[in-house]
Amino acid sequence: MPDIDLDTLVDDGNYLGSERARLENQVILDELERKKKARALAVPTDDIKVRARLREIGEPITLFGERAADRRDRLIYVLSQINAARGEDAMAVDEESSEESEEEEEEFYTPGSLELLEARRHIAEYSLPRLELRYPAQQRIAQQRLDSRLDLGRVVDIRKKVFAEVKKFSNLGSQIGDERPISLVRFAPNNKTLATGSWSGTVKLWNVPACTEITALRGTFYSLANSFIGLTLFTGHSDKVGGIAWHPDATLTQSEETANLVSGGGEGNVNLWSLKSDQPLAVMKGHQDRVCRVAFHPSGNYVASASFDTTWRLWDVNTTTELLMQEGHSKEVYAVDFQTDGALVASGGLDAIGRVWDLRSGRTAMVLDGHVQAILSVAFSPNGYQVATGASDDTIRIWDMRAIRSLYTIPAHLSNVSDIRFFHANDLYFKHTPPDVAMNGVDEEDKDKRKDVDPEKEFKQAQEEWRYRSGLFFASSGYDGLVKIWSADDWQLLRTLSTDAGKVMSVDITSDGNMIASGTYNRNFQLFAPEETVEL
Repeated sequence: MPDIDLDTLVDDGNYLGSERARLENQVILDELERKKKARALAVPTDDIKVRARLREIGEPITLFGERAADRRDRLIYVLSQINAARGEDAMAVDEESSEESEEEEEEFYTPGSLELLEARRHIAEYSLPRLELRYPAQQRIAQQRLDSRLDLGRVVDIRKKVFAEVKKFSNLGSQIGDERPISLVRFAPNNKTLATGSWSGTVKLWNVPACTEITALRGTFYSLANSFIGLTLFTGHSDKVGGIAWHPDATLTQSEETANLVSGGGEGNVNLWSLKSDQPLAVMKGHQDRVCRVAFHPSGNYVASASFDTTWRLWDVNTTTELLMQEGHSKEVYAVDFQTDGALVASGGLDAIGRVWDLRSGRTAMVLDGHVQAILSVAFSPNGYQVATGASDDTIRIWDMRAIRSLYTIPAHLSNVSDIRFFHANDLYFKHTPPDVAMNGVDEEDKDKRKDVDPEKEFKQAQEEWRYRSGLFFASSGYDGLVKIWSADDWQLLRTLSTDAGKVMSVDITSDGNMIASGTYNRNFQLFAPEETVEL
């Protein structure tokens, strides 16, 4: 199959050639238009007012098992159906809201630099071939079809094996990480180093599972003074660290002297760090308020940062310049995450709205509207088309970009859902050890059975299991003091892990799936691992 790039993309101008296709497309467009107008409806967020409005229009005020967020979604759906039946003019609740809706729906464009144009082209050239590269000799869509055709018994066996391992996770140990709360924890790609960020403004690197400190990335104070003026400069973070992200190749093939780590601080700076110095390689300034989550693009060439200045920004790692300042949220932007292919980025804000952006065009690909309180975490599934969001309404919502809707709402924690992390399997850690038929104690009958096994087929099955395992579960942390592990196909709770704190600020999973880390408000970080690997 030929490689996919910008030059080989086919422009099919006759995709609506048949009458049936035209009608089907019109139905989809009508539904999208209804959803677009539904987002402009003036619907209360207070549950008492939502119930009262449902009673006014003759709908049941609550359904069995319905939560406040679901009830509000139902009110929006019913009102949009009523207005659609009455005609377009009925969409306006009053004159004021009608004018506001028109203003909100109006598209506007801002000029972009040539550097941004070049970055968009690079991102497109990077993401398109990865549709093939993620699975050798098969496109991602083709691989998804193959996965869907897996024998049911085989799928059940894989799920049982993976979930049995996940259910064995227990507390491996706890370590005091700083003098202030640990706001973020992130494993390095080699799974042997853990980065922690704290409210003291310090980023620390730790050996795991030994929990011994490697180094502290603080930066230093520089004082320039004379008889007329005194000036103090600080190269590190002077306020709480809100985000940490590793370069995709850090601790693997990336040089230790180049950018391996990025962090965002409360003073509004985004810092790039090497592994050779406690001084930042670069301090990228531009945000007007606190920087929360940060993320490295899968290519390693770009960094995204979310900020309380109601924007998220895209930075060029090589030139350390700002490429894009993206508006679109009405309140502070708290979370940001890249899709594995690098084509999309998702942002979540304190306005309870999430957005998925196409980096290649700059357009909004999907609006994640459903939470009733601030979104604190956004995470892409390894499959590339599902997004999970965690919010202050104590729920996790799963969104499907193919269906352009919310798939499932998980009542996850008793208090804020602070972080979500999917298990992303790295092929570097794929191991296949066939049974040793020469082992003492194996009878002749078992040896004869092993002779009939095709080693190549056995290897392919093991590889198939490893790929299916990626994205099969995810972890969440909450302000109820718990870390929870969930299945990512039926969204059921697999394991609840207790910490020694009232608030868990963040969570992460190693790329081999053998360890989970959490950072807590009481200045500690915890490690969790399957029971058989626990060594005290």
